[in-house]
Amino acid sequence: MKKTYLIVGLCALLAMTGCKKYLDINENPSFPQLVKAELLLSPIIFQMANGYSQDLIIMNKFNQTILGGSGDDASKIWERHGYRAQSDVGGVMWRMVYYNHGHNLQLLIDDAVANQKYEYAGIGYAVKAWGYQMLTDYHGPIIMDEALRAQQLRFSYNDQDEVYAKVREWCDSALYYFDQQSPIDYISSLNSEKGDNLYRGNIARWKKFVYGLKATQFNHLVNKSEYQSRYADSVIRYVDLSFESNADDARIKFKGDDNGNSNVFSSNYGVITSSYYNRAGKPIVRYLTGGLRGEGKDDTIASIDRRLAIMLNRTSLTDSTFKGGEPNVTNSTIPSVLGRTVNNVPEGKYIFRNNAEFPIMTYAQLQLIKAEAQFIKGDKAGALVSYRQAIIGHMNFVNSYANIATGQDKAITTEEITEYLNSDDVAQTADDLTLADIMGQKYIVQWGWGGLEQWCDLRKYHYSPDIFRQYIQLSGSQLQYNAYCYRVRPRYNSEYVWNSDELAKWGGLEPEYVTKPTWFVLPN
Repeated sequence: MKKTYLIVGLCALLAMTGCKKYLDINENPSFPQLVKAELLLSPIIFQMANGYSQDLIIMNKFNQTILGGSGDDASKIWERHGYRAQSDVGGVMWRMVYYNHGHNLQLLIDDAVANQKYEYAGIGYAVKAWGYQMLTDYHGPIIMDEALRAQQLRFSYNDQDEVYAKVREWCDSALYYFDQQSPIDYISSLNSEKGDNLYRGNIARWKKFVYGLKATQFNHLVNKSEYQSRYADSVIRYVDLSFESNADDARIKFKGDDNGNSNVFSSNYGVITSSYYNRAGKPIVRYLTGGLRGEGKDDTIASIDRRLAIMLNRTSLTDSTFKGGEPNVTNSTIPSVLGRTVNNVPEGKYIFRNNAEFPIMTYAQLQLIKAEAQFIKGDKAGALVSYRQAIIGHMNFVNSYANIATGQDKAITTEEITEYLNSDDVAQTADDLTLADIMGQKYIVQWGWGGLEQWCDLRKYHYSPDIFRQYIQLSGSQLQYNAYCYRVRPRYNSEYVWNSDELAKWGGLEPEYVTKPTWFVLPN
């Protein structure tokens, strides 16, 4: 387990008497309970990347974005949409929300509100909303109303509709505090490595992030009867209030000069160095080689889509082909996504470089969310504009990660972007645009880093081959329970050991629990 940088632990995991004693120590100057928000923020933002990335390796298997290169069942069971019994693998975000953030985040918010540190209060609520949104989209029912109660070891769950509503409240709280004026200027504190490693204190961009979170949440509800008449308008409105360009992207920053300060998806950090988690799947190769509107290629040298050569690694220094793997097989000949090895040292590739910023929300992603809402609402002309803006945005996003200095990559030129936009891979007219076009581009945009939103997309359209044209359909023994996964079981050691009575109420003790659709994918 990586460093957690905790200041205050989750009391529910401590003995009850010891927990109370730990909290009743405000009078002890050597061990204060009240900690300044300025000291808490940096490790909290780090945990946004750390906690999410360690469960992302599981979601990437469901999505077939990044698969395993090992024959071990421990690797393949997730690709069969199962789970590892009696294991905390797949439960790191649970720990992030309730422990790594947990009381630390609440102390940050409490200190910020009490002492008029409104920038910190807004950021605190934004992070809290993001964390609970991610957790419920991953697990389904989660602990919310009873979270962080010091006198309990067992906790009741809230279903997704309640969590979604509370997330919107926390978003509104964040926006309220962002609009307040702190009596002291905290920008210099925020604009540092020990401060805000997401936006460096740029509150305007934090506000856009919150609007982006709202847009994303509403767009999960495409199966609800109110979507076309109400929610689609909310999606469009909130995207318009959100990111205006790639400059607004939410990317967590890393120096990359040692293991502790490197990008969470880099070779230095180690989350995906195991062959269990680092082989690109065939869907992304096919999408980038003509598969958005045609067949796509499994083994190719180049593509009119220049993103291919920057995003993916070739099979070797001498063999220039690009190949993708399949679920439930070894994939030992598929190259690692981490980048080619020169003199036994990984050179780094795309978002997997040691000093790369780790994205958690992007302009291109939000433009495709808007395009999806416009398309469903019936505004295909508007959807076409958003769709094409997203493609341009992502081409430039990919350029920002190109390893040009080493000669490994060449930047995509304006002429090459125009050539691609005019190609058969891209819808040219509103009448020609399909939902599969939008979702195919969104698969490319989110590849590698946006696994939870990608999994939400797959689930809300029930893994449809008509919408996800290159997703490799599974059936029978290829699936652990002859059905696709719709949720991940809660963290084993906290829930199945301590809280199993509550899990039983939700069917969580049944092996097939993971195949049960969550609230957001169901009709009213």
